[in-house]
Amino acid sequence: MNIPASTDSDPMELARAAETLGYDFVSASDHPCGTNPTRETWTMLTWIAASTTRIRVATRVLGVPYRPPAIVAKMAETLDRLSSGRLILGLGGGYSDAEFRAFGLTTPTPREKVDGLEEAIQIIRGLWAQPEFSFPGRLYRTEDADLEPKPAHHIPIWLGTFGDRALRVTGRHADGWIPSLGYVPDDELLAMRRKVLAAGGSNDQDFTCALNLTIHVGGRPDPARPELVAGTAEQIAERLRGFIREGFNAFNAIMLPGRLDQLERIATEVLPQLRD
Repeated sequence: MNIPASTDSDPMELARAAETLGYDFVSASDHPCGTNPTRETWTMLTWIAASTTRIRVATRVLGVPYRPPAIVAKMAETLDRLSSGRLILGLGGGYSDAEFRAFGLTTPTPREKVDGLEEAIQIIRGLWAQPEFSFPGRLYRTEDADLEPKPAHHIPIWLGTFGDRALRVTGRHADGWIPSLGYVPDDELLAMRRKVLAAGGSNDQDFTCALNLTIHVGGRPDPARPELVAGTAEQIAERLRGFIREGFNAFNAIMLPGRLDQLERIATEVLPQLRD
């Protein structure tokens, strides 16, 4: 379940409710700039982790150019350790050029976004595993860097990617892929998944394919909102079964604003059909 970025709701209340209802993880997007009030992703997830005991917390996804990768490696190790191993580190190249410009950050080119994403993963994993780690990247670098303590266990990295080069980076370096429904037609989405797995030689058991989507139990489909899966619980479950048959093994439901009832309806009416 994705925690809304809006400040209109209590993220800790939503996360605790999701944990009680049996959800596997909660996530938060990373858009620091904009006219709509939002919370900073890492700070909010830290509070959520401190307010819960079981449910995992995921970044959906951190824009790599916003933070030096070596600092992200340290942040991730700390949050994962303090949450008893519940972090999923989601990374992306950075979607909005307007946000970079507004905050006075260098705006990377599309190629730099993909190259930076690949370098960031290598730096993060290197710091997690090796002493005196040096990485002479084109965009990011480290020199005899030590990160202690090392993570107590493997922290999964999921990437939110779409372009061919970025999909290959995902297959080669990541533990999971977390695209969003509606960005491309369904058949293209499934073809992208095959490209990811082919790039890394992964199989369905080794790799997480998590799909972001909005679910509205009792609502009506809207052609103007391709990310929305709506209808009866049975209709929604059948739509999701189609993605499961094509290899998606996790769903990240984006909450409708102000609809806490949907959290319970998805958990009690839709998910039992999928788990059965």
